[in-house]
Amino acid sequence: MIERIHRSLCAMRFPIALFLIFPASLLCAQAPSTSQKAPRTYTISGTVVSAATGTPLAQARVTLTDTNNSRNAASLLTGEEGRFTFPRLGPGKYSLQGSRRGYLTSGYQQHEQFWSAIVTGDELESENLVLRLMPAAVLSGKVLDETGEPVRGAEIKLYMEEHANGMTRVMPAGNTQTNDLGVFEFFALSPGKYFAAVSARPWYAVHPPSAAPGNTGSSPVLVDKSLDVAYPMTYYGGTTSSEEASPILIKGGDREEIEISLAPVESLHLLFHIPEEGQQQAFQVPVLEKHVFDSVDYIPVQGVNPISPGVMELTGVPAGKYTVRLPAGQGQAAKFTEADIRNDGQELETNKAESAASMSLTVHLPNGGPVPKQLALGLQDDRGQIAAFSPVSTDGQATFEDLAAGSYRIIAARTPEKAYAVGRILAENGQAAGPNVNVSEGAELQLNVTLIEGVASVEGFVKRGDKPASGIMVVLIPASPELQQDLFRRDQSDTDGSFSLPDIIPGTYTVTAIEDAWDFDWSQPSRLARYAQNGQSVTVSADKTGIIRLHDPIQVQPR
Repeated sequence: MIERIHRSLCAMRFPIALFLIFPASLLCAQAPSTSQKAPRTYTISGTVVSAATGTPLAQARVTLTDTNNSRNAASLLTGEEGRFTFPRLGPGKYSLQGSRRGYLTSGYQQHEQFWSAIVTGDELESENLVLRLMPAAVLSGKVLDETGEPVRGAEIKLYMEEHANGMTRVMPAGNTQTNDLGVFEFFALSPGKYFAAVSARPWYAVHPPSAAPGNTGSSPVLVDKSLDVAYPMTYYGGTTSSEEASPILIKGGDREEIEISLAPVESLHLLFHIPEEGQQQAFQVPVLEKHVFDSVDYIPVQGVNPISPGVMELTGVPAGKYTVRLPAGQGQAAKFTEADIRNDGQELETNKAESAASMSLTVHLPNGGPVPKQLALGLQDDRGQIAAFSPVSTDGQATFEDLAAGSYRIIAARTPEKAYAVGRILAENGQAAGPNVNVSEGAELQLNVTLIEGVASVEGFVKRGDKPASGIMVVLIPASPELQQDLFRRDQSDTDGSFSLPDIIPGTYTVTAIEDAWDFDWSQPSRLARYAQNGQSVTVSADKTGIIRLHDPIQVQPR
């Protein structure tokens, strides 16, 4: 009865519309019993503003979620002054997120995929918060040919400088095509450094087969040499080299416009040999690849023509340095070779290509446990990039095909339930084969891999002096960071300074907190050394499961 009266009063105090949006558990405290005092409640309130101008944002949707129960959530729209208020909350941690048309959805103090939870409790500040939303940026532009006319159907590739996982890389960020006016546009871009590249084909280009004795194709077509041309991949800044590309610096809310002009170059005809008669069923057309920033792109060709018995040609290829890849054929492994292509009629020396290698792994789980769902392994090359990826079957098998010779580190991807790391790697003869596995040309490796599972979480507090510090990057540094990059853990401190580093693999670590370090190459051991000196050491043993709480707070270190 008392509870019903309390709910009635609560409904009178808060409009019915709020109850259509908010769960009662977030709006009203539990009704007090006759023998209990009303529990202390708290309020989370603040203002949503533009991160670019600081202007309050009306009609922004703000969502508050209990971090211990995601079903316990509430949302509202801000008023004219950008204000939001969530009253009568119990003590706990809450995730705060905002969104608005024309802005990027963001959590409170968000950096990358991390943001700070709002903690309610005595002597904790949870009101007058500022939730900043970054205006989305737009990049548009036009592609022109050598006469200044628009190029339709050109492919525009956008690349962005990323700082994820402590490494600075320039990776693909999207692609689109120009319309009939040669115009393109990218929407909802985050602030950052971008690069743009264009791939296109001259509308008037013709690539006839080369005339050669014994040509088995149709009669050679007489074409003006000036029409046998191609556009090389061209970057903003007028260069055909990614190393010389001009960056496009974009701020929140920018509407940046660029123009890229293309210039035709001679289209080369490249020769390559095919297997003798009776073996041609295994024949595969070479694929041209090129490193573009920190990724690999495929270079299109315009035609594949027979020239003479046993000889074929690729047409429409601009000069450049390429990796020539021969895809795996029937009963054959893929092959790789490097080619500096400069001359028309140049032969691709596919006979010198290195055979690709393969790696078969038998995966063993701790204590002989079953293979978890969504478990996968990856191969990390010496540049820190994931060169190959394979799911692990229910019987513990993972296979990597078409590997180029080199040194690889086997890493385990995190499953939704748990993190794993590679422990012991053994070859067929029982000898240790890790942590880096050297793969030679054409090798067919068969390895046994034993995984280690995360057993504990490390929790603690970050302080600046004697006050809690929120929004700070907390890093768990393994004892051998250059060899154990997959053992790093990160978190962002909440409003009470608390943090939690989950799924830690047994070992010795240092916990440190660094201010304004989200774009910092913290995975470089030499750069981390001075921060680790002032961090706090923690050892996680295989039998120390659950939560490990640090006794002393971690002091913030300036970058």
